[in-house]
Amino acid sequence: MIRLLVLDVDGTMTDGGVYYDSTGNELKKFAIKDGAGIVLARAAGMQVMICTGRECEAVRRRAQDLHIDYLFQDVHDKAAFLSRFMAEHSLTKQDVAYCGDDLNDLTAMALCGFVACPADAAGPVLGRADFICRQKGGEGAVRGTVEEILLRDGRLPAAVKKAFGAKI
Repeated sequence: MIRLLVLDVDGTMTDGGVYYDSTGNELKKFAIKDGAGIVLARAAGMQVMICTGRECEAVRRRAQDLHIDYLFQDVHDKAAFLSRFMAEHSLTKQDVAYCGDDLNDLTAMALCGFVACPADAAGPVLGRADFICRQKGGEGAVRGTVEEILLRDGRLPAAVKKAFGAKI
């Protein structure tokens, strides 16, 4: 059963674009549907980690708003970082899912028992994924990933009930 969901940001939680305002601040657009997916993951007992190679205040703010368990920015070797994290937290391959979109995610994906990607991920990532979301990055791919994980292990109805008080 998945206990930790690891998320890339650019191209996964966002559309991969980098926007700057007139003062040089970096802006990102996040999908509200992905936020609901993260709420579902947490309701099902999963912890959520953001692991990204860039650093951005907008990502810190989004992580804070969603009560993300772990936020790690400016991570250039995601596989080495994730390997250490998993060892420190006694997580096995089968405990961890990863959702990412690009070549720099591939080595970290190899450490995980379930790999998902947005529909517009890089070709080698599409080839590696256990699940390819219908959604593109920044358009609900994280939500699609969470729903697939919870469907596969039977936790979706209980998570929806706990998170939103709804029955499915």
